[in-house]
Amino acid sequence: MKRITTYGVALIGIATIATVQAELALPDASQHAVNKQRVGLTDITITYNRPLVNGRKIWGGLVPLGEVWRAGANENTTIEFSDPVSVEGKPLAKGIYGLHMIPTADSWTVIF
Repeated sequence: MKRITTYGVALIGIATIATVQAELALPDASQHAVNKQRVGLTDITITYNRPLVNGRKIWGGLVPLGEVWRAGANENTTIEFSDPVSVEGKPLAKGIYGLHMIPTADSWTVIF
């Protein structure tokens, strides 16, 4: 009886280890990230996916220069403001905005 109990416990242990290994989630190639900062009384949150270079040419290759880019990998980068803000002297209501950019060789245009 003692031997059967020992084998039973060992079998359950092995099954548990196999189950845990099967649930191991590997990180995405382009990892998701969230940055949040309070500026004055306003919370600003940027949610994005970091594109990995992996030896590729990004600017002027994967991301063409002079064209609108959705800023990020896998999904659109967003910026959220908890209160109304002013961007370059222009009012912007609180909310979540898609963030796009137009990269060129010497400057970038940011589009909300």
